[in-house]
Amino acid sequence: MAAAQQDSDLGMPLDGVTVLDFSQFLAGPSAALRLGDLGARVIKVERPDGGDAGRKLYLADLAFDRDSALFHAINRGKLSVAADLKDAGDLAKVKALVARADVLIHNFRPGIMERLGLGWEAVAALNPRLIYAGVSGYGPTGPWRDRPGQDLLVQSLSGIAWLSGNADGPPVPAGLAITDMMAGAQLAQGILALLVRRGVTGKGGRVDVSLIEAAIDLQFEHLAVYLNRGGAMPARSKVANANLYLAAPYGIYATADGHLAIAMCPVDRLAEVIDCLALAAFPADRWFAERDAIKAVLRDHLAARPSRHWLDRLEPAGIWAAPVNDWPGFTADPAFAALEATQQVTSPDGDRLTLTRCPIRIDGRILANGRAAPRLGADTALMDTAP
Repeated sequence: MAAAQQDSDLGMPLDGVTVLDFSQFLAGPSAALRLGDLGARVIKVERPDGGDAGRKLYLADLAFDRDSALFHAINRGKLSVAADLKDAGDLAKVKALVARADVLIHNFRPGIMERLGLGWEAVAALNPRLIYAGVSGYGPTGPWRDRPGQDLLVQSLSGIAWLSGNADGPPVPAGLAITDMMAGAQLAQGILALLVRRGVTGKGGRVDVSLIEAAIDLQFEHLAVYLNRGGAMPARSKVANANLYLAAPYGIYATADGHLAIAMCPVDRLAEVIDCLALAAFPADRWFAERDAIKAVLRDHLAARPSRHWLDRLEPAGIWAAPVNDWPGFTADPAFAALEATQQVTSPDGDRLTLTRCPIRIDGRILANGRAAPRLGADTALMDTAP
C-alpha cells in the first residue's frame, strides 16, 4: 500500500516541461498532444489570421466550439498564442518564449524556420537546453524535398498503397493517415530520448523525422525481405490478400452474415476444426505456393455459415480468429467499455465532446485531459509574462 501511495504521488512524467507547438494538421500536433498527455504544458503558436489550418479541416462537417472536431481531437488540453512571425514585435516575444521553453516542434517546409530566424542554430544559441523537433514530408534534401507532405501521397509514393488489395485489384490505401500518425509517434520518441540525454548532459538537441521515412519504417519487415532477394517484387494474393509473405489461410473471409479474420495456423488443423476435407488435401510444403487455391476453398466453405458458428469452433480450438467489426460492433462490445478508451472534453461554454484518450498508462493510471483544444489566441498574454 505504501509503495502504491508513493507511485501516486510522483506526478506526471513531463510535469514542468513546456512545449511550443508551431506545427499544424496532424503529425507535429499529434506528437505535442502525446507530450501534453504525459504532463507537459503545450502552447500552440499560431497565425492570428486563422491559426492552425486544422481548425477548419472538417470530417463529416462535425464542428465543436467554433472549430472542427478533428482539431480538438489532436489539440485537446493545449494553450494558444497568436503571433505574426513576420512582425518584429511578435517575433521578439516568441523568441522570449523559446528562450524559456524545453521543446519546440515545427513542420514548416525546409528553410522556412531559418528565414524566420528560428532555425536550429539560431534557437540553440538562444536556448542551449532546447529540444528542437521538426517533421517534414520527405526530409531536408533530395529531389522530393519540396513535394507536398501529405499522407495519401506518401502512402502512394512509398509502396504502402500497393500492399493492400487483391492481386487483380488496384492499390488500396489505408483508411487512416498512418504515415502522419507514425511520424508523430516517432517525433515524440525522439523528443523523449533527447530530454533524457539533457537530464544527463544539460544540453539540448535536435530531432527530425519525415513522413516518407515513417512510411519506410512501417514496411521494415517486408522491405527486409525485398532488399535481400535481388529486388524481386512479391505477389499479392488473388483471394483474401492480407500479407505479402504469409501463407494461407492468413486473410479476411466473408461468412453468411459478415466477415471473419483468420491469422496464422496450420491448414490441416484448420481443415479438421471446420470440417473441410478439401483443405486437408494440401500438403504443408505447399501452403504458401498454393495459397490462392487454399484461400478459395476456405472462402467458399466459410460463406455457408454465420460468423458465430465458425468462431464457436475456432476459438475453443485455439485458432487465431476474430470477427471483423464495424465501429458500432466494436464500441458495443463490453471489452471496449472495459478499456475506458474515451473521455469527455468541455468547451469554455460548457459544450461537451467525446474523444479518445491517451493510450498510455503511467503507474497504472489512465491519462485523460478534459479540456478542449484552445480557441485561437486565447493565451496570447503568455507572450508578455513568464511561462
